[in-house]
Amino acid sequence: MPKKGDLQLAPMHRLIKKAGAARVSEGAAIELKKVLEELGVRIAKEALDFTVHAHRKTVKDVDIRIAATKIIR
Repeated sequence: MPKKGDLQLAPMHRLIKKAGAARVSEGAAIELKKVLEELGVRIAKEALDFTVHAHRKTVKDVDIRIAATKIIR
């Protein structure tokens, strides 16, 4: 489980603004942070399954890419 503060709020504000928002509330940034942390952990766990299946100890970029594709669908 991610520790509190794994992701910072400032990048969440920037991501939402990058999407076109003129202003971003603190609550919106906090909620995006929570969602991205949960999604990140789910993707990482799935990637770890691919890593173990391939008899490796190191999670590689391809594992993350495949896991993200599977989770986001």
